[in-house]
Amino acid sequence: QVQLVESGGGPVQAGGSLRLSCAASGRTGTVYTMAWFRQVLGKEREFVAAIANNGGSTGYADSVKGRFTISRDNAKNTVFLQMSSLKPEDMAVYYCNSFPANWGWGQGTQVTVSS
Repeated sequence: QVQLVESGGGPVQAGGSLRLSCAASGRTGTVYTMAWFRQVLGKEREFVAAIANNGGSTGYADSVKGRFTISRDNAKNTVFLQMSSLKPEDMAVYYCNSFPANWGWGQGTQVTVSS
């Protein structure tokens, strides 16, 4: 069983920045490709960014490319999402998981962007 705990969300003005963290604990086993997802109430959860197990390769949704940066610290089983130039449309609950998502979802962290 793997537990995922996301943190770092909060209110921010458009154009601002936030850094999200996701700590994985439990039976993480082999280091996986990890990803961030986000969900707006009433909509499906969507992919945001992913990072390979060795951190050497990353991928982003077109909507965040150039503004968000995913990174990881395998020694601490932690994944980060640096978000810059935030837009109101980035407002959502952000979750992390393996990629593809094989583990149960954590509680997420709310990002609120005001214009």
